[in-house]
Amino acid sequence: MDETSDTYKTLKKPSEEILFKEKKSKFFGYAFPIHTEDEVKPIIENLKKKHNTANHVCYAWQLGTKTIAYRANDDGEPNNSAGMPIYGQIQSFEVTNVLVAVVRIFGGTKLGVGGLISAYKTGAQLALENAEIIEKTIQIHFLLAFEYADMDKVMRIIKQENLDIITQEMALNCKITIAVRENDAEKIQTIFEAFYGVEISETDL
Repeated sequence: MDETSDTYKTLKKPSEEILFKEKKSKFFGYAFPIHTEDEVKPIIENLKKKHNTANHVCYAWQLGTKTIAYRANDDGEPNNSAGMPIYGQIQSFEVTNVLVAVVRIFGGTKLGVGGLISAYKTGAQLALENAEIIEKTIQIHFLLAFEYADMDKVMRIIKQENLDIITQEMALNCKITIAVRENDAEKIQTIFEAFYGVEISETDL
């Protein structure tokens, strides 16, 4: 990922199921957008329920933009014959915040490690080809704190700079959380810091 880029690719929504056959074994491929690791287990459990005759539900996921976390799971297949080929496709498509799973129903003929690697790679590739990949912007969130009297000038800057308001509390003391493109964060912070009476600080939502 380009260090100067503040965009990344992910999935708009879960892909449709795809079916790939190899020597009578069936491979069902799926791709899902995710935001946390906690989402992985329920999705995999649902796939196991859906395909209750499946021998293996193998998968890989990746989260993050600047700092990447990932995991690959072979689910009983020979080491690195399933999870890593799936993860290789996540890397190849340059997507993140994504889970790709391939369900195998054994057809009676062993594929060998090379055959498995090829089949799981193909299942993952087809799932991602079948998914709608979108580009998103990495955003920084800032909390603005100011008195009600300064509302007009704060809102004027927000409008001029085309910033998104995430939350707002309007009272005697006002608080607004704004989302700013990562590459614009320093400029926006400088603009607000120049205004007396407006405090700006980075925040995690």
